[in-house]
Amino acid sequence: MPATFRLTLVQANPAVGDLAGNAALARQAWATGKAAGADLVALTEMFITGYQTQDLILKRAFAEAALAELAQLARACADGPALGIGGPALREGKLFNAYHILQGGHIAATILKHELPNDSVFDEKRLFAPADIHGPIPIGPVRLGIPICEDAWHADVCETLAETGAEILLVPNGSPYHRGKPEVRLNLMLNRVVETGLPLVYLNMIGGQDDQVFDGASFVLNPGGGLACQLPQFEAAVEHLDFAQTADGWVAMPARLSLLPDAQEADYHAMVLSLRDYCAKTGFGKVLLGLSGGVDSALVAAVAVDALGADNVRCVMLPSRYTSAHSLEDATAVARALGTRLDTVPITGPQEAVSDALSPLFAGTQAGITEENIQSRLRGLLLMALSNKFGEMLLTTGNKSEMAVGYCTIYGDMNGGYNPLKDMYKTRVFATCLWRNATHRPWMLGPAGVVIAPRVIEKPPSAELRDNQTDQDSLPPYEVLDAILHGLVEEDLSVAEIAARGFDLATVQRIEHLLYISEYKRFQSAPGTRLTPKAFWLDRRYPIANRWRDRP
Repeated sequence: MPATFRLTLVQANPAVGDLAGNAALARQAWATGKAAGADLVALTEMFITGYQTQDLILKRAFAEAALAELAQLARACADGPALGIGGPALREGKLFNAYHILQGGHIAATILKHELPNDSVFDEKRLFAPADIHGPIPIGPVRLGIPICEDAWHADVCETLAETGAEILLVPNGSPYHRGKPEVRLNLMLNRVVETGLPLVYLNMIGGQDDQVFDGASFVLNPGGGLACQLPQFEAAVEHLDFAQTADGWVAMPARLSLLPDAQEADYHAMVLSLRDYCAKTGFGKVLLGLSGGVDSALVAAVAVDALGADNVRCVMLPSRYTSAHSLEDATAVARALGTRLDTVPITGPQEAVSDALSPLFAGTQAGITEENIQSRLRGLLLMALSNKFGEMLLTTGNKSEMAVGYCTIYGDMNGGYNPLKDMYKTRVFATCLWRNATHRPWMLGPAGVVIAPRVIEKPPSAELRDNQTDQDSLPPYEVLDAILHGLVEEDLSVAEIAARGFDLATVQRIEHLLYISEYKRFQSAPGTRLTPKAFWLDRRYPIANRWRDRP
């Protein structure tokens, strides 16, 4: 009889810092694998601590507590299959990102990460020491090569493992989502399979952690590049995967092949999961937001309801004398369609009181941006009062276009604990609203059907801080603005290169100027779902005080 090897893949959602909770998840997964006759139950990178820990892992007491939890977990999982789990390791005073094999009541083997990512949202060279490439680990009839996450992005690590006797590559990951990421991973891992001739298991975690979303989408490739298994994106999953030994080596037997969503659905699911987990992992059961009758707040309300359920979302309309009847009607329609509570708190009285208080100092000046911002800050004040009183986290609703050029009021509409739209340009907001109206999935807790009234999507965007105001009074059309911003932010192009695409040079220069002078606002903004490789925060780090401008 040919040898066989059963591997239980666990695509799960650990929480940073919850050592006992993560260990409990691991024990549950191990028990499931044991019942299924697994030889190895595999969890993801840094599972015991959660990922990314950032500087928390540098606290010696935390790292030692994680190691103690792993030792206790090994004792609890002594009678059954081996358990592979990511966590820290300490060697001669150095801290490593490691993958531990628990077997027979103790930590039987430890693999240390060789390649430490230090770009994008990763800063692992700040946290960990690099290690030499580890050899394969025997588990049952198989010699496993275990390149940890970034290790598999480098050909030399996997080639060394193959040359030293590895028969299957198991890649435990903490790989966060951005648009198009599954294709990037698949193409890179296909390269490793072609180079080594070995089957490869790419195992990724799921869950939201601050701005990052880990999307799972784990997969298994056979020699030759055939897809043997594809786990779902953004959802927990356990898969018992069988390998058979053939004359040409080990081969994975056909397993689950989940369909991955397109980019629009993936972005929306990322926003829903990140908000749900941000609330769960920070202790908030309910949220509130200002519902203006505009497209951004309507989309945030839909995301919130799909993440938490309508009973846990409060919408608040805060009209001033500039608020149109259409906006009141549209906000009401969105709240009713989603099934949320809608409160109305007019700001006319507070606005008059502030104007009276400042009138002696403002005497002889022209009304303008200052008075407009007072309205926004009064709304922020009232929403934060409701948040404090009822323990509901305030969501802010500014999109990436507004965040980029500073069309948002610090200590006003920027108030809040989380912003699902922070990395979504305005043109994508419109498209996502249309998609949500036409689409419903089982993971959405909100209702199916049209939840964002068509007029909300179709009307000209306006902050309604003065009479007859629209966003295009002072900005180019969003199709133009977003294209320029994409060049400046996502592509790091020069002003001249963007103008060469057909855009007015003066307009490009003005948008670049607005982008740079708004850095201080973004520095103080709430975290939000990362959807692109150039999200504002860890992906793109610019100085606040910056006099340089690109002048062709």
